Amino acid sequence: MELVRATSLDQVDGGLAIHGGTEVVPLLRDGILQTDRLVDVRGVVPHGVNGGTIGAGTTLAELEVNAQIPEALREACRLAASPQLRNMGSIGGNLLQSTRCWYWRLQYPCRLHGGDRCHAQEGEHREHAIFANDFCASAHPSDVAAALLALGAQLHTTQRELALDELYRLPTEDDRDLITLAPGELILELELPPGSSSSSYPRSRRASTSRRWTGSAGRSPRSASLQRGRAARPGSRSPESPRSPGCSTARRASRRRLRFPEQPGRSTWPGRSSGGP
Repeated sequence: MELVRATSLDQVDGGLAIHGGTEVVPLLRDGILQTDRLVDVRGVVPHGVNGGTIGAGTTLAELEVNAQIPEALREACRLAASPQLRNMGSIGGNLLQSTRCWYWRLQYPCRLHGGDRCHAQEGEHREHAIFANDFCASAHPSDVAAALLALGAQLHTTQRELALDELYRLPTEDDRDLITLAPGELILELELPPGSSSSSYPRSRRASTSRRWTGSAGRSPRSASLQRGRAARPGSRSPESPRSPGCSTARRASRRRLRFPEQPGRSTWPGRSSGGP
């Protein structure tokens, strides 16, 4: 595998972009992503906060302590992942996370992997989508996306400007992508509208497991608000819709005893045969 440290955006074409690596590296390790050319984009993606403009390369740890950005976004960044991951993960990468659906992560031949079946519809789906799940029941895991949707954020990419809700889509038989970015297109900056500082992002947890349960982001005095929980999934264009990004999804499937459907010739658990103990 070739590693290219990009010094211009032209070098990104034809390779797999990587910034903090908190998402790309595990997917490469597990064989879900494959590439012959890895492009480090830290040198070409904007970094830092200037008023309402946030560079896509700014880390979540930097944003959670920056007084220039709305409290809802700061709180969403603070609640995301662990301190180690927040120190490495960028806000642009956070918006482009892959689903945490355990069937997809364990590479079951689901519809997102080109198959003809959504295993979550028949198997374990407690933390999957309950709306807009006819084709695929996976859900988007980003807390940051929920806050940015409520704030009305706009994205600047290498090719265009778009509202955040236009970044996500529901998969179909003809197009199974969850993100609308074209090959080689990078998120460069996020733009927050004026007056978005009055906001909040409460999120509750189950005391027994300390897992994410529900979360919501809103701003006042306008009534626009975004609520999200286990039913959320990408593709929503309505702040009130439960299909929007930021849904709570599961931890790694290997840390839970889930009842996966048996498949001939493959392991039920990583590194364990389906017939073993």
